[in-house]
Amino acid sequence: MSVLLPLALLSGCEAVVMSPSGDVAVQQRDLILWSTFLMLLVIVPVIVLTFVFAWRYRAGNNDADYDPEWDHSTVLELLIWAVPLLIIIALGAMTWVSTHQLDPYRPLDRIDAQRQVPAGMEPLVIEVVAMDWKWLFLYPEQGIATLNEVAAPVDRPIRFKITSTTMMNSFFIPALAGQIYAMAGMETKLHAVINKEGVYEGFSANYSGAGFSDMRFKFHGLSESDFNDWVAKVHADGGALSRDAYRQLEQPSQNEPVQLYGEVEPGLYEAILNRCVEPGSLCMKDMMAIDMLGSQNMCGIGDGPRTLGKTPLETLGAPRSALN
Repeated sequence: MSVLLPLALLSGCEAVVMSPSGDVAVQQRDLILWSTFLMLLVIVPVIVLTFVFAWRYRAGNNDADYDPEWDHSTVLELLIWAVPLLIIIALGAMTWVSTHQLDPYRPLDRIDAQRQVPAGMEPLVIEVVAMDWKWLFLYPEQGIATLNEVAAPVDRPIRFKITSTTMMNSFFIPALAGQIYAMAGMETKLHAVINKEGVYEGFSANYSGAGFSDMRFKFHGLSESDFNDWVAKVHADGGALSRDAYRQLEQPSQNEPVQLYGEVEPGLYEAILNRCVEPGSLCMKDMMAIDMLGSQNMCGIGDGPRTLGKTPLETLGAPRSALN
């Protein structure tokens, strides 16, 4: 019974990483399987031979050869060193190729193993904001947004642009692709594709406080027509996501239900990314531009008539009142 208990406990687990529904996740699974197989080529023989040697050269076996002067075998040395060396070379080559092919920032060049991305097919852009403790998804092409729910058409590349409001999180849909971090004031990217219709689990894979356990969402893989119907439903049933509405939404909360937004204020994601949602606040990109101009002026660069007598902020076209 004690042997069956761990199996009973594991029966409730879903090996979703080993049964993916997106091409990127399929390639990652294959990399895991091939790496495990190559490593087992060394591990299994070592384990087997450990028992074989222990049995063959046990104290009670008088038929075993006894050669106290033996200290070297060229054949054994070649086997002991050559096989692991070849495995390491194979693992290194496979990892090098896969690291570049599966780079999350690299646009996809195939839909699956049999199909390349058609010429002219643009990826679906989804802007992701990790909040406390919920997920906001914005669709700039469709002009909609959703909370704790995301959808995409089957066999169309997806480009996720990911950021965070405060602390670091990790965006992870195991059936789709690997995880990627979400950080405040920074943007990470993830390219992926879903190849099977269905509803898949997504969540934060990085502990981020009290509401971390409930920071989950559903990813819907839909046909093209169903995705268009879903977008139309969001437009029809959703509210408006203005900056004021966003500031209320970003307040920490747990177990938030799915919310739909049929209208999104233009430039909202860029304001979130650059941490300037509040009226009158200076965006990070402008702040960095000011710092760059200031450092150039300190070095004697850009002191011509156009910038002479102006602050770096005024050089960007902003009035002096913006400094107050």
